[in-house]
Amino acid sequence: MTPDELAAARDRVVPDVVAEGLHVLFCGINPGLMSAATGHHFARPGNRFWPVLHASGFTPRRLRPDEEQELLAYGLGITNVVARASARADELSDEEYREGGRILREKVTRLRPAWLAVVGVTAYRVAFADRKARIGPQDTPLGDTRVWVLPNPSGLNAHWSLDAMAAEYGRLRAAATD
Repeated sequence: MTPDELAAARDRVVPDVVAEGLHVLFCGINPGLMSAATGHHFARPGNRFWPVLHASGFTPRRLRPDEEQELLAYGLGITNVVARASARADELSDEEYREGGRILREKVTRLRPAWLAVVGVTAYRVAFADRKARIGPQDTPLGDTRVWVLPNPSGLNAHWSLDAMAAEYGRLRAAATD
């Protein structure tokens, strides 16, 4: 992918991978430029979403971003807090996060997943005006949907190792299969 192709992907939207009644709807912060350029979620090679999803037991093998539709067969889906692509999440405004939270509430109400898993505590805090949110299950559901905040799988999130991240995702998987 050339720098020009990536730059041309700015502000594009990557289609959701969703269906009604999912076990878990994963929610990224917003698509990166590689995801927007390819049309697939978590497409940047350094992103750990796909390896962590497999290591935590959500999928029987490591899927590639272009196999994201296979998630539906496992009762899983993907959306984003903010739909538009950017090079970095810090390019998004608080207003975009809050509007994204409003749209996400509507989406969750319509699709009724058992769990919404937001991958990024800072995005969750701003989108849902919950400054005290921490990684893990949240006290306040969205309608009938329980909420779990997971560590952001971006390669830029050096605070979480792949193993620690897989363990946290695995806690959600265990809760989602109870």
